[in-house]
Amino acid sequence: MRLEIKRSGELVVTAPYGIDLRFVERFLSQKSDWIKKTKSYFDLAKSKATFLSQGYGKTGYKKYKEKARILAENRISFYNKFYNFKINRVSIKNTKSRWGSCSKKGNLNFNYKITLLPLELADYVIVHELCHLQELNHSKKFWKLVALTLPNYKELRLRFRI
Repeated sequence: MRLEIKRSGELVVTAPYGIDLRFVERFLSQKSDWIKKTKSYFDLAKSKATFLSQGYGKTGYKKYKEKARILAENRISFYNKFYNFKINRVSIKNTKSRWGSCSKKGNLNFNYKITLLPLELADYVIVHELCHLQELNHSKKFWKLVALTLPNYKELRLRFRI
């Protein structure tokens, strides 16, 4: 037998033809923790994707851009005490699919919606991009750098993943 949870949240059970339904019910009962965990993962991913792509448009961007800049600069200043990286420029953008990015030139870019996140998630985005100033990849060295200031980064990261 096989279980699948689609992105839509639909549960699909594949079983051999003619199997006793009581056996299928027991199987589902045994897998209930996995089903709940996986379903909540997709529910969270769906809400994250919806939140990031919500149509706040130019009005929302204008409204939150300066708040996001202040948040980003304050948190960068706080966390960069641990790293002392050279930062060229910090920009706030209205992107549809990214929370942040980092360029080889030392430019950090953040989505204006970071100001709408809980602080621990905004911090995760900021530290993540800050660490890319040294490691422009997602290697073990990169994650060790992130862990220096956010030891719970894996838990925070899961809240963003799709």
